[in-house]
Amino acid sequence: MAEHTVKSFDGEIGQLRGLIAEMGGLAEVGIADAIRALVTHDEELAKKVVEADHRIDALEAEVDRLAVRTIALRAPMADDLRDVIAALKISGVIERIGDYAKNIAKRVGSIERQSRFEPLTLIPAMGDIAQGMVHDVLDAYAARDAQAATEIIKRDDKVDNFYDSIFRNLVAHMMENPATISSAAQLLFVARNLERIGDHATNVAEMVYFAATGLYHAGREALADGVGGPA
Repeated sequence: MAEHTVKSFDGEIGQLRGLIAEMGGLAEVGIADAIRALVTHDEELAKKVVEADHRIDALEAEVDRLAVRTIALRAPMADDLRDVIAALKISGVIERIGDYAKNIAKRVGSIERQSRFEPLTLIPAMGDIAQGMVHDVLDAYAARDAQAATEIIKRDDKVDNFYDSIFRNLVAHMMENPATISSAAQLLFVARNLERIGDHATNVAEMVYFAATGLYHAGREALADGVGGPA
């Protein structure tokens, strides 16, 4: 490519990365605020999380337009094409993470203020791990760090373990306290959304690994061991 074309392409890649960073930052804040609203029963904060999700949706649409335009006009190859495709896919995953944060926020008003279940004390810790995975995978994307991506994938087990513990606690609580079934069911929904956020952060890590190495993987265990095949 001519020098001005290369500079234009680099500018577009930088713009895509900037949009992804903005999306990710909003998603991180959404997760933290949704959990805080849940614990403090702050319905106003919960509404702000729901409203903020519109900005994430708008940014995803902007990434889609720029990525398609870049592919059509620049016809990128190899590493460059992987960068564009990764941005396109990652934006879709972050949009879903934002949706999960919004879904958690929507449950705040449905959980009784006086309900102090043991699982509610576990959910903030689970949220911290899920939010940390999102934060770190965005750093890995910015640095194109395949090793960091593999470490993030391993951390998803912690989120799954929290979900299993919360599920068992909630089921036991509902059996012993039938009057709280409605609120307990809402908390189970919250835990499930956090578990899905962990899964989606893992999906982003897999895309980061591909963008950085050009290798696919044969499952999470294989990726964690650095095993893959050619793109």
